[in-house]
Amino acid sequence: MATAKNLRMNGNPQIVGSFGSSLDLRTSVAAVVLEACDIAEIRLDLLEPEDLTTQLLPWSHLAGIPLLFTARRTEEGGARALDAAVRSRLLKTALPHAAWIDVEVASIDEMSGLLAELPELQIPWIASYHDFNELPPTAALAQAAKKAKDAGATIFKAAAQLRCPADLARLAEFQLADHGIPVATMGMGPLAPVSRLLCAQCGSLLNYGYLGATATAPGQWDSTLLRQAVSRLIPINSRF
Repeated sequence: MATAKNLRMNGNPQIVGSFGSSLDLRTSVAAVVLEACDIAEIRLDLLEPEDLTTQLLPWSHLAGIPLLFTARRTEEGGARALDAAVRSRLLKTALPHAAWIDVEVASIDEMSGLLAELPELQIPWIASYHDFNELPPTAALAQAAKKAKDAGATIFKAAAQLRCPADLARLAEFQLADHGIPVATMGMGPLAPVSRLLCAQCGSLLNYGYLGATATAPGQWDSTLLRQAVSRLIPINSRF
């Protein structure tokens, strides 16, 4: 089982490579994915229904690679309008193959049944929070982190639109603070690339890039490039 304490290898933050489309996933090569990231994220909301009705699942060729499964709600970037029951069902389908599960902070209550199954299966989960319009007030981020902690999440992840350098600095300061739960932060938009390096340097445990040809967030790095860049950073914070 992955835990917050072993999420670093030789002091380096973990890189999550996210597939931006069903095609990117199906045509991926396991050896290439292994070089590009530590964990591969599969966005179930991006897959077509027929992808999950065949005997050979579209990630079967990635055996041995830690897989993070996400079924994103539309309000936080989901590709299709899927209610909580459908998203829970999709994630339950993936549980036998999951090293990690992602559930939004906003979905904790409505997906409590799924979350209750994870401890027995020893599957850690990420409580995520996304704002594609702005960086929320620090107090709102702290409140979301507290809800994630209280719900038993392993990591709190926050991704938000950054509009100015002051936003970048505030997100880094949030990353450096102690919230009682490990945190992963990243920006979106024009300042996203630099934010993902700065947040990693400040201790972000999970740092997301994309695998294949399609980004899953505005301003996201190619996963291979992100891994190379992060490997050259000198950590500012080594609390976890």
